[in-house]
Amino acid sequence: MRSQRDAQLERAAVLADPVRRRVYDQVARAGRDVSRDEAARGARIGRALAAFHLDKLVAAGFLDATYRHLRGRAGPGAGRPSKVYRRARTELAITLPERRYEQLAHLLATAIEGSGSRALARAIADAARSLGERLGQDVRDAAGARADRDRTLSAAERVLARNGFEPYREAGAIRMRNCPYDALASEHRDLVCGLNLSLMEGLVGASGLTGVDASLEPGEGRCCVVLRRDR
Repeated sequence: MRSQRDAQLERAAVLADPVRRRVYDQVARAGRDVSRDEAARGARIGRALAAFHLDKLVAAGFLDATYRHLRGRAGPGAGRPSKVYRRARTELAITLPERRYEQLAHLLATAIEGSGSRALARAIADAARSLGERLGQDVRDAAGARADRDRTLSAAERVLARNGFEPYREAGAIRMRNCPYDALASEHRDLVCGLNLSLMEGLVGASGLTGVDASLEPGEGRCCVVLRRDR
């Protein structure tokens, strides 16, 4: 029988093809349902090849697929629904030799929540803010000595992307499609969201971003923290 590690390695191999990886990235960045035609345009390949790679990604568990009518058409005369794709919630993590960091994180989070210690809660928030300040310094360095707010915001997006948050701009805000701690947040949401907020507050303060606030705005399938610009 295959071990769990062997199964994970086989899944990872599905993304070894650079075109398939480009198709996956196209769907992941969209943050919504993507049709075969849209995936093909984004990956700069033909529709048939896009469909082949999309269905391979579904079979491997990287994407979910469903059918719906595009552009709001429905009812008689709407024709057949189109197959659309979005990133799956399943994760892939491989360590060689095998490590169980997530198991340890859950153990520590459970202990923290059960302690009821305010001093411990403050220490954790301070540690998260300190990490955010280090990332904020990375933002400042990336933005350069004479950066304005727009350039600093762009630098913040790059730093957040490097750290797994998948940021994107929407209506005067920077939102994050991905929470790097999602597996932990599913069972310890208040703890993880509080840490994320402290981290982002540290980043904003140390980066020199003016007129930007970090706030909690939980939503399905994204990080609970939003960086919102003052109007």
